[in-house]
Amino acid sequence: MADAANEPAIDAIANLVPATLRALYALEFAARHLSPDTLSRLIEAVAGRNDDVDAALAASRATDWPERLAPVRDCLERAAGAAAEGIMELIAAPEAPQPIVAAYRALRTYARAAEALYPMAGHLKSVSQFFLEPAVRGDTALTDRLAGLDTTRDGVGVMHVGGPAGTRGGFSLYVPETYDAARPMPLVVAMHGGSGNGGGFLWSWVREARTRSMMVIAPTASGSTWSLMEPEVDGPNIDRMIEEVAGQWNVDPARRLLTGMSDGGTFTYVLGLSGKCRFTHLAPVAAAFHPMMMTFAGSDRVRGLPIHIVHGARDWMFPPGMAREAERVLTEAGAGVIYREIADLSHTYPRDENAAILDWFLN
Repeated sequence: MADAANEPAIDAIANLVPATLRALYALEFAARHLSPDTLSRLIEAVAGRNDDVDAALAASRATDWPERLAPVRDCLERAAGAAAEGIMELIAAPEAPQPIVAAYRALRTYARAAEALYPMAGHLKSVSQFFLEPAVRGDTALTDRLAGLDTTRDGVGVMHVGGPAGTRGGFSLYVPETYDAARPMPLVVAMHGGSGNGGGFLWSWVREARTRSMMVIAPTASGSTWSLMEPEVDGPNIDRMIEEVAGQWNVDPARRLLTGMSDGGTFTYVLGLSGKCRFTHLAPVAAAFHPMMMTFAGSDRVRGLPIHIVHGARDWMFPPGMAREAERVLTEAGAGVIYREIADLSHTYPRDENAAILDWFLN
C-alpha cells in the first residue's frame, strides 16, 4: 500500500481507525457504568465522541479507494458507522419515552461495530491490541505472533450457527486463530441477558478468548429470554451446541465454564446446579437467586463445585441481597464459592471482571 495511488486510502485508514476505536472505548465505558442515576452524566462524558468518527467516515466515503482495498473499506466504514450511531442514539436516549431502555438499545451497536472491525485485527496493530486484554497490549511477542497467523483458515474466528447472528435458538462461536487441534482448548459458554442475543453478547468475551486461547459459545435463547421455569426448553439446546462444537474442535472436558448476565446468570444457576450438568465451573453475573433453586440441585453436584459470583452493590434490578444469599446457601451446601460484590456496579455487564473470572477458571 505504498504507491501514490493508495495514499488517499492510507490517509482514510489512518483517520478512521483511531476515531472508531475512541468511539468504541466510549461505548464500553458507558455500558460498564450505565444506570438510571448515571445516564445524564454518561451522556455528558461521551458527547462529541462521534464528531471525529463522522468526519473520518465522510472523508472515507469521498475517497477514491483502490478496488483491491474494498474489503478494508467495507470493514472500517461499517465499524465507524455503527460506533457513531451508538453514541448518537445514546445522547438522544433522554428524549425517548423510556430513556434507560433507549440507552441499553443504543449500546447494542457496539457489537455490530466490533464484528465489522474484527477482520482488521490480523492486519492493523492498533486493532489487534484493541481485541486483547489491556494487560498484554504491550506484549510485542504476542502481537507479533498473532500478526503472523492465517486468519482466513477454516474453523477459526467468529461464526454464527443456526442462522444470522442473534437467531433464536442458534449460537455464535469464537475459535481463536491460535487454535491447534492437537491441544484441548478451554470453553466458555456465555449467556446473554433478557431480550439480548448471543450474537451481541459474544463480544463481551472475544478479547479475553483471543488473549488466552479459549473458545466461546454465545447461545441465543429460544424465546425472548431463557426458559427459567422450563429448563428442558433451552437446556438441551445448549447441550446440543456443545456437542456440535466438541465434534469439530478439540474442547477440553476438564475446563468448561458456564456464565451469563442477568437472566443468563440466573439460568447459569438453573442449569449449572443440576446433577446432569457437565460444566466444571459456574460464574453467574448480576443474577437472581432463590433458595428454592436448591430443591432442583444435585447434592453431589454442588459439593465442591467451583462457583464465582459477581454482583453490583448498586444493582437496581436484582438487589445484591440475592447474591449474598446465594453465597450463603451454596457455601453451606459445600460449593467452593467466591463472591465479588462491586461497589460502583449497577445492572450492567462488568467486562473488567472477565480477567479475574478467567484467572480463577484456568488455575
